[in-house]
Amino acid sequence: MTKRIFRSICLAAIGVFFASVVLFMGVLYDYFSQIQKNQLRMQTELAAQGVDRDGLTYFEGLDIKDYRITWIDADGTVLYDSVSDTSGMENHLEREEIRQALADGTGESSRYSVTLMERSLYCAKRLTNGTVLRLSIAQNTLLTLSLGMAQPICAIFIAALLLSLLLASRLSKKIVKPLNELDLDEPLKNDGYDELTPLLRRIDAQQRQIRRQSEELRQKQREFETVTQGMSEGIVLLNSGLTVLSINPAAARLLGTDDCAGAYILSLNRSAELRSLLQKAQDGQNAETLMELGEGRYQLNASPVMTGGKVSGIVLLLLDVTQKEMAEQLRREFSANVSHELKTPLHTISGCAELLAGGMVKPEDVPHFSSQIYTEAQRMICLVTDILRLSQLDEGTVGGKREEVDLYALAEQELAELSVPAKEAGIALRLCGEHVSVRGVPELLQSIVHNLCDNAVKYNRRDGSVTVTLKKEADAVSLSVEDTGIGIPPEHQERIFERFYRVDKSRSKEVGGTGLGLSIVKHAARLHNARIRLRSVPGSGTTITVRFPASASEDGSAKSGF
Repeated sequence: MTKRIFRSICLAAIGVFFASVVLFMGVLYDYFSQIQKNQLRMQTELAAQGVDRDGLTYFEGLDIKDYRITWIDADGTVLYDSVSDTSGMENHLEREEIRQALADGTGESSRYSVTLMERSLYCAKRLTNGTVLRLSIAQNTLLTLSLGMAQPICAIFIAALLLSLLLASRLSKKIVKPLNELDLDEPLKNDGYDELTPLLRRIDAQQRQIRRQSEELRQKQREFETVTQGMSEGIVLLNSGLTVLSINPAAARLLGTDDCAGAYILSLNRSAELRSLLQKAQDGQNAETLMELGEGRYQLNASPVMTGGKVSGIVLLLLDVTQKEMAEQLRREFSANVSHELKTPLHTISGCAELLAGGMVKPEDVPHFSSQIYTEAQRMICLVTDILRLSQLDEGTVGGKREEVDLYALAEQELAELSVPAKEAGIALRLCGEHVSVRGVPELLQSIVHNLCDNAVKYNRRDGSVTVTLKKEADAVSLSVEDTGIGIPPEHQERIFERFYRVDKSRSKEVGGTGLGLSIVKHAARLHNARIRLRSVPGSGTTITVRFPASASEDGSAKSGF
């Protein structure tokens, strides 16, 4: 703006200078031309009186340098000329000033000479004898005068130009200074030009609107960040060029970065799956894919944001499907295990029944085959019962009202029921501790005690022992079942609570285990907010401790672990 004002002032000053020069020269030229004409009239009048009185003798000894005198007869013949020889001069009757003088007594005219670049002024007067006396004078044209004054004009022009530059510089800075010092944060507090008041008011109104809109945007941004930061799912906002506009902590963690706003998304993860997914989104299609991120498996959904029929951005969601796929895998394994576990007793029952139905069994062997059928049927019943119980625990549909249950009495009852198989195996059963109570579902608590004690007897050594200890701690009630059995190798200890998982499959089938007992214990303990701790040394025995909180939660939130 300063440059524009500077140029405008300079151009205006130069324009005024040239206009002044032209006007001044024109006015002076007209003024001095008028003076010359008046002088020419006066000189013509004086010369006419002299010629009228003395005739040709008037011209004798007359030395005139600036004027040219010509005496013309009434018929146009030149009688005398102070410059040229009269014998070679043409008739002057047709000259304008001569005709006027013959007609009116006086006549004036002017003629330009292009070759000499000058103008001649003529003044003629009719004498008493009918002849005409004419005087003329040469006058320079305005252009000739200008060329003659070129040097002083140029000097004045340079001086005027320098003065104009100085004044233009100072004036432009002075004009712009109030504008440069405007406080746009507080527009109405400026002491500037009155002409700027409407503009400053408009700026103030727009600033108030911008502040209001900015606050709304910040509020929405805070709300968005609050929602996305608390999400376990990752969310990334991209522009059409795949540049990250916003990313929540979960997505940043999965992509292995802290703050990648403004980064190119494919520079963070160069996988072909992500590239193909985003390419489809850039083409305006909703797309999804599965890929490994970190230690889990994630489903990536890319949704294009359309504006005016074009893709202006992309929303990328990262959903953790690790647990879902693990659950699917567990269901598939569970179905396969159930089918496998049911297949063996069904084949046995079918084979025995077929032999009995075909009369191929000796009468004395009928009780043996019948016993075999009964044993396998009972095994199937136990398996189906455990499967149903486990399904109920998974779905949280186990009935029964929570009440205070004496674990000591419950353990005493279970050990009494196991006394016969324990005696046959030569295993001593011991119950230690004190009477402690836990608020829970009696049926589930009985399942915990029964399965732990039953496993301790089944997987023990001959002449071994099983010790059940109940005690009350400061903030919990603990149930501990210790055996002197075969123990569990360290590599199997984390998996023994899985369904159908067996450390020694041949021994499990030999003792009639279903492989679901400890899984039932795990789920039942979870419903009672209990924690499970396992300590086992191969060849020395196993101790499993279940710690119930002093005040069991009614909602049964999962807290079991090792």
